[in-house]
Amino acid sequence: MAKRRFFPNDKPSRRPVSAARLRRRVGNPAERHFRRRELRRLNAGIRSFASVSLERLRSEITPRDAWQQVREAALLFGRGLVMSTSFGIQSAVLLDLVTRTAPGTPVIWIDTGYLPPETYRYAQQLTERLNLDLHVFQPLLSPARMEALHGRLWETNNPDAMRQYTSLRKVEPMQRALAELGATAWLSGVRSQQTSHRAALQTVEIGLGVYKIHPLLRWTAEQIETYFRVYDLPRHPLQQHGYRSVGDAHSSRPLDAHETKERTARFRGLVDECGLHDS
Repeated sequence: MAKRRFFPNDKPSRRPVSAARLRRRVGNPAERHFRRRELRRLNAGIRSFASVSLERLRSEITPRDAWQQVREAALLFGRGLVMSTSFGIQSAVLLDLVTRTAPGTPVIWIDTGYLPPETYRYAQQLTERLNLDLHVFQPLLSPARMEALHGRLWETNNPDAMRQYTSLRKVEPMQRALAELGATAWLSGVRSQQTSHRAALQTVEIGLGVYKIHPLLRWTAEQIETYFRVYDLPRHPLQQHGYRSVGDAHSSRPLDAHETKERTARFRGLVDECGLHDS
């Protein structure tokens, strides 16, 4: 009988897994250093977006578990591989996993200028603990200038205005970040349980002109929680106040008792996505 894997990428596991078993599954980070032949592949990488097909990537990456997906992406794309983070409630998991599997991967953080103070402090804490190669990008328009030109778009109760907001504050700086870092592939921590749009995603997609890889796509909330517990990762300070998803301060709130979807409390219910994962 084949061994049952924890954190499979095709079907969520429903069986409880002990901390000891999870540690055995992940292994010692030192054992995941690249061998010499793999380092040659890593240094070569994929130099252009057009040099590999989406079908090939899906066939090579999708069947693997999250650690193997990150490792294979690092070997395939070399210096063209980046990851993004929001330093939100669940962000520490992918940051830690990538740090263990492909240390030195550039991390892109879009600072919209409207994040809660707790997020800035959490970002500092994780950056120091994980020794992140962090690249912070900000929108071209300061908050004051954007509000003078366009108003407080998040207060209009208009989905189109909210999309304009996310385009200005998130999408444009992310496009600039990918271009400046020469990215050909982007690791993202979205999960299929979070929104209906994400439920329809595949492990490898194309987004903002580069390949987009979702190692945690099939992970459940319980699996995320187990990873936090096993590796004793620090929590976002707002989690203890009932937040299950945190973005900009003006568009995030704690979940109500009757709400179950973690992103219900984002964007005033006007949109499900921030623009980065549906482009």
